[in-house]
Amino acid sequence: MSIVEKALNHSKKIGIDECEIVVVKKKITTVRITDSEIAEIKQNFDESYGIRIIHQKKIASNQTTDKQNINKNIENIFDTISNLKPREFWEELPYKSRLKKLDGVFDEKLENISGSNAMDIAQDMINSTINNKVSTITGSLNIVSEDVQLSNSNGLELADESTYITGIINAESEFGNIPVSGIGHASGRTLLNFSAERIGKDAKNMCIKAINPQKIDSGKYSIIFEPYSVGELLAFVVAANFNFKTFSEKKSCFSNDLDKKIGIDELNLIDDPHIPEGIGTKSIDDEGIETQKRNLIENGIFKNTFSNLYDSFKEGVKSTGNSSRGGSPMGRSSEPIPISAPHNLKIGSGTSSQEDMIKDTKHGLLIGRLWYTYAVNPIKGDFSCTTRSGIHVIENGKIKNSGKSVRIIHNITTMLKNISEIGNNQRNVIQWASLPSITPSIKVENITVNSI
Repeated sequence: MSIVEKALNHSKKIGIDECEIVVVKKKITTVRITDSEIAEIKQNFDESYGIRIIHQKKIASNQTTDKQNINKNIENIFDTISNLKPREFWEELPYKSRLKKLDGVFDEKLENISGSNAMDIAQDMINSTINNKVSTITGSLNIVSEDVQLSNSNGLELADESTYITGIINAESEFGNIPVSGIGHASGRTLLNFSAERIGKDAKNMCIKAINPQKIDSGKYSIIFEPYSVGELLAFVVAANFNFKTFSEKKSCFSNDLDKKIGIDELNLIDDPHIPEGIGTKSIDDEGIETQKRNLIENGIFKNTFSNLYDSFKEGVKSTGNSSRGGSPMGRSSEPIPISAPHNLKIGSGTSSQEDMIKDTKHGLLIGRLWYTYAVNPIKGDFSCTTRSGIHVIENGKIKNSGKSVRIIHNITTMLKNISEIGNNQRNVIQWASLPSITPSIKVENITVNSI
């Protein structure tokens, strides 16, 4: 009998109504790049346990790395529960569920990768970035192999193996009037479909094209957001509006718009947990509920939200299978209280190439990356962001020059209705250890920018 089985039996013995234990075992290989060379490589092995108990509809939890004293930990949690407020809406933890085999989520080569092989990949990232106009290269490579076990006192027993790989390069240049940079990034679940060379080339090309940027005048522009900048908007501005908790509490800018038009006909936003190579791909969510593809926006119409058990029970509805215990740098954690989150946010592909989108633009900007992206007034949909890199001025269908950073203060409800083109260049992106997404370039009209 395993430690977890003994712990669950112990919880029943001392009279606890329900007990849930999540075990996460992780091997993390990290290669750090500084001053254009590999500066550090390290491998960490982590094992942690998340415990949640529900008794008389009161919920308490703890997280530990001490597997030998889980029974004592459960007892300590139980001792605190009398002071808590019952959640009368709580129903029950799930019973048996079945893991489905998904393609592109586990790779033995990544699980067994050596430190020297990881260094070779990182060196390929560096080599493909090197150019006489690139002054400095920094970045990192992270490879994660994990074993997640989820069990509860209702008989649920699940075990899932996953692998992840992500690399990022920041190329900086001092050749020009001011220092500029370019970013390259790639992520996935298998080594076969991971291109270290593409990361370096993307960073190099963005950096070189940015040399000698010109000040951008404040005013209204057509803006082409490249895939990574679209992903940043999804992660930090858009996604929260489709969280069922936010929606039901009237804190979403779309709280009154279910089954109503909120975007152009061509706009489709999908949470797809079954995409091969998707960073958030899984067949079972982090509470044991089967995941499902959900159309959040369908042909411009707001159709669905996402939720976990707690938030669903509170409103008397079923969980959508969107319980998440996100881990760093990727994968899952043993966080005992999960949140609601999408798995892989995907914007449906359009028909336009990015080149054609540029040709169709009279007065606009091309934006590669954003930062400081956040909701200013979430209920109204107001947000702010600053362009970081890959900024170019477009005049009469041609790129005129690279541009300096600008600030964008806009409104997401307006933006979705002012999309004029959706690209056919989908990329698998993840934003600063945030939400995974699959996005194309998107062109939006009449956006006011402010010079910095």
